[in-house]
Amino acid sequence: MSKAAATRLAILQKAFELIYVKGYQATSIDEILSTTQVTKGAFFYHFKNKDEMGLAMINEVMYPGMQPALIEPLLKAENPRKEIYAMMKGLLLENTFFKVKYGCPAVNLTEEMAPLNEEFGKALSVLISGWQKAIESSLKKGKAIGKIDKEVDPKQASYFIISGYTGIRNLGKIYGKSCYKSYLDELQRYLAGMK
Repeated sequence: MSKAAATRLAILQKAFELIYVKGYQATSIDEILSTTQVTKGAFFYHFKNKDEMGLAMINEVMYPGMQPALIEPLLKAENPRKEIYAMMKGLLLENTFFKVKYGCPAVNLTEEMAPLNEEFGKALSVLISGWQKAIESSLKKGKAIGKIDKEVDPKQASYFIISGYTGIRNLGKIYGKSCYKSYLDELQRYLAGMK
């Protein structure tokens, strides 16, 4: 990796860490730079402004960082009920990066910025819709091999599953990790009802 590419990545990673904790609007360029060895000139060499940096953060840090946890476990689904549950359990109870008190970085950024910035909404939509399509696809495969009831609407179920995750991540900020177990128990019952 070239020095310029390493500098760009360092900016994006530090921005992600700060924005995850404080939020996008509450995090300034100066604050990001104070946690790196990067000058303001170097920042503006790589990004025209904070929003361009924010979009790059979504596309170059969040998407590649979250895809292995959200999408890859479902690509070769053989038992989608089991794999969807395991994916959610991994996200909620086993992921060491996501902190309960801060919720999910993608959910937070969607809530904060999608209504205010159309470009952020589009970039975040790529991340979320990729996850939704992976869940939907795994349920379709499950229907095809007889592991999911033919009456299940995969698209509708995928929206329901994701909305449950986004909601419990937010409740976790208030109630702590203990509420995740209640969600997972109910998710398991929901998935069991698909057969």
